[in-house]
Amino acid sequence: MKQNYFLRNYLLLSLFFIILSCGTDDSQYVAVPEPTSPVTVDLTQVPYQKLSDYHFFDGEIKNQSPSLNVLPYEPASSLFTDYAHKKRFVWMPDGTSATFNGDEKVLELPVGAALIKTFYYTNVQNTTPVGGTRIIETRIMIRKASGWIFANYVWNTEQTEAFLDLEGSYTDISWKDENNVIKSTSYRIPNEVQCIVCHKTNQVVNGITTSVNIPIGIKPQNLNFAKTYGTSSANQLTKWIQEGYLESNFSLPTTANTVIDYNDVSKSISLRARSYVDINCAHCHQTNQHCDYRPMRFAFNETGAQNGLTNMGVCVETQDMQDFDEALSQIVNPGNINRSMMHFRLNTTNEAYRMPLHGRTIIHEEGVQLVEAWINSLSSCP
Repeated sequence: MKQNYFLRNYLLLSLFFIILSCGTDDSQYVAVPEPTSPVTVDLTQVPYQKLSDYHFFDGEIKNQSPSLNVLPYEPASSLFTDYAHKKRFVWMPDGTSATFNGDEKVLELPVGAALIKTFYYTNVQNTTPVGGTRIIETRIMIRKASGWIFANYVWNTEQTEAFLDLEGSYTDISWKDENNVIKSTSYRIPNEVQCIVCHKTNQVVNGITTSVNIPIGIKPQNLNFAKTYGTSSANQLTKWIQEGYLESNFSLPTTANTVIDYNDVSKSISLRARSYVDINCAHCHQTNQHCDYRPMRFAFNETGAQNGLTNMGVCVETQDMQDFDEALSQIVNPGNINRSMMHFRLNTTNEAYRMPLHGRTIIHEEGVQLVEAWINSLSSCP
């Protein structure tokens, strides 16, 4: 018995020293590899034929659960697209980051980067089962060495996959909004030419004008607010820096240079109106953009104190616009929506007159009400 007792203790003591010696020998450790993103953006092969080929999402792609290093984002104010909801993501290759060019300028993303935006509806009435979610399309912009390209993916009925389609089409959609009002439209999925109209800028090199594709919403002034990431919240620009997606040698935009959510009724009507036209109109109504021949300059940084009202079209004549009612003599007639061209064009679905040119088939009722309130708040020319 005594011999067994000493033998047992001897074995236990030996085992202890073996464990201790393993803990002090680094060669015994097995290195755990760092997790790697499954995303694949081969610039020699994109655009792929299927959305799933990029591996932007974990699990079923309809759940839109971002893969490792695919970062969700959203602008303070959203471009109106027939009341569609949107989910936005950005991805960049390892070791690359975006460059800051100014509060009001689109971030310069590196070659290989991708911007992903999915358009969907909830409480859909013309699906089975009624009241579910239907994803319509996912638009991707990919930065190649030669510039940005478009890749639009249309979702199948089963919501299991989306397929490359740059031809454009229509699809009927009916949904119940937050006020339990049923709305319907023939949603327009854009073709590549329509994408270019909004996502282009003109550059002049050696006297030759060239159209260059650009993103729209990724301006620091549009991203300068907190967003929830899982169980935490962070300023989006700070989050991009933390993730290595943005250089850190700049200061966050000031409050005066930051766009707000135009739905926020606690803010001034002027600030809300400026934010609305910035996201819905400014991508065309800027210098070197599609509608730069018009006098309006709707970018947020151009509608502030100096010349702000004039750039918004207040008391600006419309004499070169044909086939309109003569009463619409000004872009914005202070206090009079019936004599304001802006209000008329936002408040119609006629393709010959409506604004914006693309992106909507129905009237944005809340947007029109906002513009009405802003016009009625004006009493005189600047």
